[in-house]
Amino acid sequence: MPDALVTEVTPFRVAMCGTTAHPARCVALEGTIGGAVSCTIHPQRPTPCREFEASGLGGSPQPRCEEARAAHGLPPLCAAPL
Repeated sequence: MPDALVTEVTPFRVAMCGTTAHPARCVALEGTIGGAVSCTIHPQRPTPCREFEASGLGGSPQPRCEEARAAHGLPPLCAAPL
């Protein structure tokens, strides 16, 4: 990961610039949230991004995805199971 894209959290951990701000906005995110967005470093994205699952994959909602969408005023992608 290029040094210009990260900020030190501890001497042994870094975070993507912008992700520790409120509201969080990763420096590698391009586009408009709620519209078209993409990751400019997708092949080299960090572990938290690789582990984040979008709702609807496998037909089920993902709580972290739905929470992130709600934080930006977006509707759920997947209906909660009854």
